[in-house]
Amino acid sequence: MTTEEVPMQDPAQGLESAVAVVGMSGRFPGARDLESYWANLRDGVCSLATFTEKELLADGTDAAELDNPAYVCAQGRIPDADRFEADLFGFTRAEAAALDPQHRVLLETAWSALEDAGYAPLDAPSRTGVYVGGSPTEHALAAGTDPALAASIGALQVRILTDREFLAPWISYRLGLEGPSMTVQTACSTSLTAVHLAVQALLLGECDTALAGGVAIGSVRRQGYVHYQGGIFSPDGRCRPFDEKAAGTVPGSGVGVLVLRRLEDALADGDPVRAVIRGTAVTNDGSGKVGFTAPGVDQQSAAITEAWAAAGLEPSAAQYVEAHGTGTELGDRIELEAASAAFAGGDGIGLGSVKSNIGHADAAAGAAALIKTILMLEHATLAPTVDVTSPLAALQESPLRLVTEAEEWPSRAGLPRLAGVTSVGIGGTNVHVVVQEAPERPSPAGTATHSAADAAHPLVLP
Repeated sequence: MTTEEVPMQDPAQGLESAVAVVGMSGRFPGARDLESYWANLRDGVCSLATFTEKELLADGTDAAELDNPAYVCAQGRIPDADRFEADLFGFTRAEAAALDPQHRVLLETAWSALEDAGYAPLDAPSRTGVYVGGSPTEHALAAGTDPALAASIGALQVRILTDREFLAPWISYRLGLEGPSMTVQTACSTSLTAVHLAVQALLLGECDTALAGGVAIGSVRRQGYVHYQGGIFSPDGRCRPFDEKAAGTVPGSGVGVLVLRRLEDALADGDPVRAVIRGTAVTNDGSGKVGFTAPGVDQQSAAITEAWAAAGLEPSAAQYVEAHGTGTELGDRIELEAASAAFAGGDGIGLGSVKSNIGHADAAAGAAALIKTILMLEHATLAPTVDVTSPLAALQESPLRLVTEAEEWPSRAGLPRLAGVTSVGIGGTNVHVVVQEAPERPSPAGTATHSAADAAHPLVLP
């Protein structure tokens, strides 16, 4: 679709109910921060790690398991996930040792997200809410069945330090945040559901600032998985979303937190707006699918159309869709059918999935996808979906096209850059978020010209 053919709509319509992303932070496979995350995405890097037998044995993998020809030595891994700035968050050595790595990494990421927004983490705005979720972990299982640990610090303390139920309350407690504090669980769509709930809370006035996101660190060990024919995991340790040869996903880790405020408040306070969330929606497939773990077409499509309606925009105004895109044969074909129906009327809308780069980050997958999309908006660049050689034939009849090489994200007259992000959870919870590039801000009066006095100068501290 050319610029002239884009349905003309008022880009300011719906901004009174828009939410600004004013800060974000994350750690993903191959990336300790968002700068390296973006570099990997832009350059089409697959950050899935392949391990040697020696590495796996050293981290505790059973030698008999490695003898299984279906064992795949790959994982989307975050290194040093067992490290923690315990003193910074006021934990004793014993508490820090018991504290689940998910809690540790999420606390650190919430801290750095607030810093990215320009706030002192221990002096965040009043009425700041927390909406996050996590995955099941090896650490929590081991701690909960360790009688020696229970005897040393008490069974209740073990649960408080390890159960994902307390992911949000620990952030609120350690950072002194007095808004709503909710741990969200919708399986693979957890972190994007958390964003939806945070947006709704802001628009309802339940809080004035919100942290939203998720974490998935099933294990800090290097480990692979067993591929089962017909299962969801890839036979070769690579994820190929929307490829005719797609055969499964790869387990991954990740953590992502976004700081959200109502757009009007963020602009009034001079916050660094990184992107704007125009609309969100959540649906569930109910019983309209072939099985509990299978996705459904109709309600995935409904989540998309409802989110764009909430944004006051037509879905055909989208330029890009970041899909759930697990790389499974059934899931990808159903998602493509649902998205093609929802975005009918558009043409040449870009399509991609970050799972090709980092694997399936489970409860953090939606945050990884949303952060990717915001980074693409900021850099006006569409990042490629990697390891794809034969895009699905159904794409030829779709308004969507798979982005397989980095390309410029063009601007257009009458509308800002717009994208949709989809996340789908086992059990049927579908989420869609409409994201818009940050608005341009007028330069302050008197700054049209610059002199030597305006130049940056070093501040020397004694």
